[in-house]
Amino acid sequence: MQPPILLEDIWKTYGKKAGAKPAVSGLSLSVPPKSVYGFLGPNGAGKSTTIRMILGLQRPDRGKISLFGQSLASNGVELLRRVGSLVEAPSLYPHLTGRENLEVHRRLLGGSGAAINRALELVDLLPVSGQLVRNYSSGMKQRLGLAIALFGKPDLLVLDEPTNGLDPAGIHEVRTLIRDLPRRSGVTVFLSSHLLAEVEQAATHLAIISQGTLKFEGTPRDLQLRSGMRIIVTTDQPERAEIILRRAGCTALRSGGDIVIAPQDEIDAARINSLLVQAGLAVSHLSTQHPTLEELFLQLTTPLGAERELAHR
Repeated sequence: MQPPILLEDIWKTYGKKAGAKPAVSGLSLSVPPKSVYGFLGPNGAGKSTTIRMILGLQRPDRGKISLFGQSLASNGVELLRRVGSLVEAPSLYPHLTGRENLEVHRRLLGGSGAAINRALELVDLLPVSGQLVRNYSSGMKQRLGLAIALFGKPDLLVLDEPTNGLDPAGIHEVRTLIRDLPRRSGVTVFLSSHLLAEVEQAATHLAIISQGTLKFEGTPRDLQLRSGMRIIVTTDQPERAEIILRRAGCTALRSGGDIVIAPQDEIDAARINSLLVQAGLAVSHLSTQHPTLEELFLQLTTPLGAERELAHR
């Protein structure tokens, strides 16, 4: 199957001034079919610009965007019929019921009453579809927005910050729904967010961008494996242990009463234990551990972010 989204060396700069910094710089992405593809980056990284180009709202300065194996520039109208989207908060009619809101879209787009039932069932709103939207919770309103985006049975669903402004219960509702959509409807979900913790619990694949450039693309497991294992040591003399390990060439940081040795170091756990014991220190704990996805995200998007995060833990 062709990737639902394929970006090849995409560039986009706003303004014509000399030295203007590109919002997106040589970005290439390949989104697997029926995946939940988490598109991550800090605010200002170029995520919204990329989404506008994928949805045909802006054109790249150069590079190629393909949807379902076809050029978006050449077949935009036809391809975008296969795409549903929800950007932040949905536009709803609060004085109408959930079903009536979908009926408005049915009249605009065509379709049957069965299509309304299918969309409501996909987002688990069928039992409350007769209630006024003004009485819906924030999570229910967002799920109704997803029902509208799913009404035309799209093959691709593009979501930009879909949990913005939701309370914890609403975030949980929307996250659970997004995670299950490929299985329930066969749709591919392209999920843009700056909230790593939310995407981590739903995404099967990740792309991380910073300052308009791609820093990582792959599965969450690929990201962890790429980083290697860090070593955690607990001793009776952490200050002295830090000095010993730094002299041995380790990137050692104190974190509370522990010493954290960076994954990039070549030295292994047995060697670390031997160095400390020979120096007369009592080692009460030594373990290996993958960095969290949050730490890896910081490391990729802010060069000093991971070190600062570890130093303050």
